Amino acid sequence: MRVTKTTDRLKLPSEAERAGILAAPVVATSFRKAFDSISALHCVEVRAPADARALGQRARIAFWNAERLKYEAASAELLGGLGADVLMLCELDLGMIRSQNRHTIRDLADTLGQGYVFGVEFVELGLGDLREQKAFAGQPNEAGLHGGGFVSGAMLERPALVRLETSGRWFDGAFHERRVGGRIAMLAEIRLAGARVLLASVHYESHTGPADRLVQTEKLLAEIDAHSPGVPVLIGGDFNTNTLEREERIVPGAVDRALAADPQRLVSPMHYEPMFDLLARNGYDWAGCNAMGVATQRTRPDGTPEPPFGKIDWLFSRGLNCSGAATIPAVDSHGVAISDHEVLAVTIEAA
Repeated sequence: MRVTKTTDRLKLPSEAERAGILAAPVVATSFRKAFDSISALHCVEVRAPADARALGQRARIAFWNAERLKYEAASAELLGGLGADVLMLCELDLGMIRSQNRHTIRDLADTLGQGYVFGVEFVELGLGDLREQKAFAGQPNEAGLHGGGFVSGAMLERPALVRLETSGRWFDGAFHERRVGGRIAMLAEIRLAGARVLLASVHYESHTGPADRLVQTEKLLAEIDAHSPGVPVLIGGDFNTNTLEREERIVPGAVDRALAADPQRLVSPMHYEPMFDLLARNGYDWAGCNAMGVATQRTRPDGTPEPPFGKIDWLFSRGLNCSGAATIPAVDSHGVAISDHEVLAVTIEAA
């Protein structure tokens, strides 16, 4: 499913609408009715930069899973200091109490003096994960939206949202929070010296495994080719490439045994994740646009998550020359973590 309808302001689901969904029977038909009825799931919010600038032959691109983008000032300072022409982002809140009910991507774009594209991955029916439920108990979400997008001082053309799945697997609360929606990729084109380049900001499911990641990749690549056939591509995303099926990971000692057999599997997961073979067959490279063998996870101030960490965030390129790949610590000026994911960056130019 590819959504190309745009608006300058999404219609936010009301508290009554969200309460009605929560009160409905927890069955597939309730999920489908809710999914179809929430207009914010079927539109992309776009604001062009006030004074768009043209890009030359090269562009610096960064991807970050911003983990709610809840540290407003520190995140703007970190991202603004990267010198990136485009920021590709996921895990962005709009109207969630855990991020002060802000429109986080719009606030970031305002601070940086740039434009943005935003699409909704999930309508959150509660306060978030178990940590957030405890921390914000009794406080209301104004809208409950969570998604991904782009921030840039250059024009972001032909924006679209690709929904990689609509399984409803988060609807019943089995993962300790209830949501309506499904995993997404956000698409937009930029122009390097006038030539089109497609960017994709991606967020894969965290509660499945390699087989499902392959299915999501098949969908992603098909939608990219349908949206921008023949155009050079840079994909950036949190792919959750932890190399094990969920059922395996929850077995006590399973990860330790896997690492004893191959200590590098979490930071070099290519042989355990069939999505890499599919990407290679479709002309995508990763060695030239990533700092290889470097973990992209880190511990938050509350002590979670705990090691061992893996490289689960990736950049993939096709038809581009890449240089200057870097993994940048996601910390504030005092060295305190502001996300559980590091920032990836790379410079691209048309091949």
